[in-house]
Amino acid sequence: MSAPSTLTTADAPTMPAGPAAFTSTDDLDHLADLLTEVLAAVRAGRRDRPGPLPAGGPSEVAATVRRRLGRDPLPHQGIGARTALAELTRTLTAGAADPAHPFCAAHLHCPPLAVGVAADLAAAVLNQSLDSWDQAPAATELEHQVVRGLAQLVGYRAERAGGVVTSGGTESNLMGLLLARDGAPDAGLRVFCSRLAHFSVARGARLLGLPARAVVDVDADADGRMDVAALDSALVEARRQTPRARAVVVATAGTTDLGSIDPLPDLARVCEARDAVLHVDAAYGGGALFSDRLRPLLTGLARADSVALDLHKLGWLPIPAGVFLSRDRDLFTPLTTRVSYLNPADDERAGIPSLLGRSLRTTRRADVLKIAVALRALGLAGMGALVERCHDLAHYAADRITARPDLVLHARPVLTTVVFSYAAAAGRTSAVNAGLRRRLLFEGRAVIGRADLAGVARLKLTLLNPHATPADVDQLLDAVVAAGKEEER
Repeated sequence: MSAPSTLTTADAPTMPAGPAAFTSTDDLDHLADLLTEVLAAVRAGRRDRPGPLPAGGPSEVAATVRRRLGRDPLPHQGIGARTALAELTRTLTAGAADPAHPFCAAHLHCPPLAVGVAADLAAAVLNQSLDSWDQAPAATELEHQVVRGLAQLVGYRAERAGGVVTSGGTESNLMGLLLARDGAPDAGLRVFCSRLAHFSVARGARLLGLPARAVVDVDADADGRMDVAALDSALVEARRQTPRARAVVVATAGTTDLGSIDPLPDLARVCEARDAVLHVDAAYGGGALFSDRLRPLLTGLARADSVALDLHKLGWLPIPAGVFLSRDRDLFTPLTTRVSYLNPADDERAGIPSLLGRSLRTTRRADVLKIAVALRALGLAGMGALVERCHDLAHYAADRITARPDLVLHARPVLTTVVFSYAAAAGRTSAVNAGLRRRLLFEGRAVIGRADLAGVARLKLTLLNPHATPADVDQLLDAVVAAGKEEER
């Protein structure tokens, strides 16, 4: 039998100072000092990298990171908070792809609003976890209210809808499939989506244990929109083959390559007629909800059973800022979980909310704060103005491409994506486009996207920087043409 402890308060170990200091209310001055170091290191790193990404390609970037870390990335003795923070922040910044640079235009990767970054810092300082109310009291209610507001924006009845903040479209799409499947647990699931749907749909089906044949790729029209007649025929055939299987249709509002939006009212009509669940991946196109001009593109969204949104795309928030919404909160029933240390039944009867039945995750940071702060700071009108500025820039880019003999426009933009090609010699379009894109990347001059359509590699601008100007677009297109000529030689 061990001897009882005789420790007293005087024997308590002394907390080390400096890097081990905690962000308690009493130590925010230390955090403020460290933030000064961070901002200085970011400025220095940007000076080290004058373009939108580092020059030299992967091998040079990897070598730089290894040199900074030295022989041991996990040293036995620490080097101090200020030194470590300054060194690695500067290295990360110098080796970053900078979405705030107007020549960084490849992906759905936005420059974050300063107010969103500040809110994200507050969430990190407070370190709330939204798996139980007693870990995040105010954040719990904040998420409820923000989800309620976004549900109304989609067109759902707020008193009936449900939702949760997610890590992004991949998690939200997985939730849409999971909840559709578990709503009819003994029936099996068939998934129908456009051949241009996001890859997370097929991957989510695999994660759910569905065989490859359970996912049906539906043809798209010349504008990249799901073919309604082809969907209807596929649903009828699937019902003939597996009469008891539940069908879920995943429509896309903003495809990654073209920004195309599936015909939501027609798809909703078919789903209602064929008793199919409709989930809409609006991770990209959902930003159109903020714009009076573009909102009609999403007509029919309110008829979907569930919707995925991402405010780290056309919402200009730091990653992650996804949202999953359902027209009926009962859709979440399959996620109901009871554990005594998080949501005992008697606590719920006493009025304490339970959060476990809303998310695939347990520990969840208060990402809702940056969403709430940004929407309150800018309002729907302010967000809409940013969306429309990027939309205007995309149309300007399309017009300039059309006017140039050395470039070829693939399609008029729907949202903020512009797909085009360098006018290479016959038969060389794909190789030259792929090569000039890599050339710009390795030289650190520009980040241009790639879209492989009909077996041809094309170029893509994804314009999510509201501060970029028409002059920036002209210079970017000049850089593309110069790289194309170099590649042809």
